[in-house]
Amino acid sequence: MSGEALSGIAREEIACRACPRLVAWREACAAHPPRRFRGESYWARPVPGFGDPRARFLIVGLAPAAHGGNRTGRVFTGDASGDFLFAALHRAGFASQARSVSREDGLALRGAFVAAAARCAPPDNRPTPAEFEKCRPFLVREIGALPRLAAVLALGELAWRASLAALRDAGRAIPRPLPAFSHGARAPVAGDVVLHGSYHVSRQNTNTGRLTPEMLDRVLRRIGRELG
Repeated sequence: MSGEALSGIAREEIACRACPRLVAWREACAAHPPRRFRGESYWARPVPGFGDPRARFLIVGLAPAAHGGNRTGRVFTGDASGDFLFAALHRAGFASQARSVSREDGLALRGAFVAAAARCAPPDNRPTPAEFEKCRPFLVREIGALPRLAAVLALGELAWRASLAALRDAGRAIPRPLPAFSHGARAPVAGDVVLHGSYHVSRQNTNTGRLTPEMLDRVLRRIGRELG
């Protein structure tokens, strides 16, 4: 039933046109790609979550990249951020391979599900508060469709806030005052779910050394130990 529920959510996500600014941007990126992607057929629609329907572990990013997920149709697929994330998930045993370049490349997640706080590529990688609000029900419903969920990893402060709001809307009692984001943050949530934090896997962080493979590996190892 979880797989059917997630598939239904994905179909609704893909058809969504609720945010005119994001619709215009995602389609403009597809119409005017950089030279390295000219001739490719872009997805240019909302990018649904994907992974194991029996997942106990949910990873929440910010939004698809204009020429990553917006191009390939799968979140964190076809860009440097995804290369960094999937390599770490592979080392931790949550992914079948270390790199993902397309929806058909054979990548499978094991006990994990990956989603984003906003499902369309935004200008300047920054959805507006209203856009986050409109997109949140998709994340709320995905949380509800993962009955074995025990750990959530938020990539960056905006994803941390969005995850707390989605967990609240999904019926989980979240801590008060709201726990602050930091790399390595850990916040138990009612219902036997623990929210974890990591700096986002963007090149802005990974190329500068703010987030290293070892730093993300430590967070994933802790999650793996807690999941047993």
